[in-house]
Amino acid sequence: MSSSPPLPGLSVRRVGPQDWRDYRNLRLAALIDSPRAFWTTYAQAASLEEADWRERLEWPTWIASASGSPDPARPQLPVGLVALWRSPEGGEGEIILVQMWVAGWARGRGVVDLLVQTCADAARADGWTTLVLEVAEENERAAAAYRRLGFVPTGRRSAMPWDERVAEVEMVRDLGGPDPVNCTHTRTRK
Repeated sequence: MSSSPPLPGLSVRRVGPQDWRDYRNLRLAALIDSPRAFWTTYAQAASLEEADWRERLEWPTWIASASGSPDPARPQLPVGLVALWRSPEGGEGEIILVQMWVAGWARGRGVVDLLVQTCADAARADGWTTLVLEVAEENERAAAAYRRLGFVPTGRRSAMPWDERVAEVEMVRDLGGPDPVNCTHTRTRK
């Protein structure tokens, strides 16, 4: 599973347009923390209006949270983000996993497992057969996590629109077979 003990109290909740502020804050934090991992830049995202943020949440989006302290009275902290998106150019049965981000201090602690499994379960329930993602070629840690979670490279590559030197590799996961990871963390619906 993960290289360190799982985060205590790790859970995930689906967010919608009413959660646009939480989503915006976490998305902007992700873009600051990992600018080379996303097609959107911080400057582009920071210029969006409330209506834009709400519209982005029309696609399935989840925020992972966990305890940041051994004190159970303290509120949970957001530790990850992921969404599903259907590209107009996508193949039959394909849905794209986008915006995957895990806070640096929470990496290797089960967050990516929970977020990917949540996406796979939701996609499968909605009738999608293939989960697609792109990962920066330079991000070997993320690529290794995706391979461990059942994704395989397709051989297709693309470049980031803001810097052609950053190559992305496409990976896919067939949703028809058994899940490669049995995730036991909490999923909550909102």
